[in-house]
Amino acid sequence: MEYNRKQDGVIVLKDGTVFYGKSIGIAGTAYGEICFNTGTTGYQEVFTDPSYFGQIMLSTNAHIGNYGINNDEVDSDGIKIAGLVCKNFSVNYSRPNANGSLFDYLADQNIVVISDVDTRALTSYIRDNGAMNAIISTDGKSIDELKAILDDLPSMEGLELSSKVSTKETYFYGSPEATYKVSVLDFGVKTSILRCLEERDCYVKVYPYNTSYEDLLEFSPDGIFLSNGPGDPKALADTGVLNVVKQVVDGDLPVFGICLGHQLICLSQDVSTFKMFSGHRGVNHPVLNEITKRGEITSQNHGFAVRRDQLENHPTLEITHSHLNDNTVAGVRMKNKDIFSVQYHPESSPGPHDSRYLFDDFVANMKKLKGA
Repeated sequence: MEYNRKQDGVIVLKDGTVFYGKSIGIAGTAYGEICFNTGTTGYQEVFTDPSYFGQIMLSTNAHIGNYGINNDEVDSDGIKIAGLVCKNFSVNYSRPNANGSLFDYLADQNIVVISDVDTRALTSYIRDNGAMNAIISTDGKSIDELKAILDDLPSMEGLELSSKVSTKETYFYGSPEATYKVSVLDFGVKTSILRCLEERDCYVKVYPYNTSYEDLLEFSPDGIFLSNGPGDPKALADTGVLNVVKQVVDGDLPVFGICLGHQLICLSQDVSTFKMFSGHRGVNHPVLNEITKRGEITSQNHGFAVRRDQLENHPTLEITHSHLNDNTVAGVRMKNKDIFSVQYHPESSPGPHDSRYLFDDFVANMKKLKGA
């Protein structure tokens, strides 16, 4: 496929607003919830993050593609975003250790991209009007055709998507000779999370999202990890997953949850979730650790959060981290168990490493259990 910008591209939002741009040469139509990411680097990790499944990514950074792609910087088995909207798309790249161009990477997986968009105006519009469904097209469909397709799309609220990205079969990650064994319930786990566990002397077995509690225990794990993932956490309650999480929390093993895993831990303790207006997505989100009173700059990607008012004076959970921009809950822990979770990405792929200590805390809890 050849890069060119001759074909017009169009973005139609659920409320009927239309933005225009140019195709980079990949013809097609894509749809999903449009959301923006404020990161200035790490686009490959973002595009391959399973938590973005079903979403059209709007990049606020002015340049995309300028450092190409690298085979070591993927966070799943392929691109998970539904489509991409950006300002300047670069087919040329200058990083010495790049394995190829972003254009070829996107074209090989048939990801629709619209560039030359006024991304500042589009981002401001979403900030003012909220994240919503959108459709992007580079194949000549009319606005009326696109609006008709858009009218039939389900809202992200109430949508169960973990089944679309979770592994179908169990698999192992790390060395069998490692000191600790961890069962991972995969709602859309990132490879970089597994790498962080491996680096801390953990041998990991990854299970499909709908695995039973008994099967999670057959590995004789020292701890259980509940992963990140896409979609509405409340939608998983109807699949039986929440019952499994309740069993995990009621058990005696250390537990660590990230993002969707964090939300499910809270749901298991009767703390409800809500859809955020525009969500948190980027690598510069400030968080306060309420225990140490230290600030952290974090990588975040979520459109749902748990309710702070239901956590205050909660009998079993306490708030450990708060988002400093809007005071949403960024982390919790059980009061009498070695179970904790956060609403952000401490594996920092991409992003700063301020929060990687959380993996160390999880390992410390497993070490304490093994020493008991």
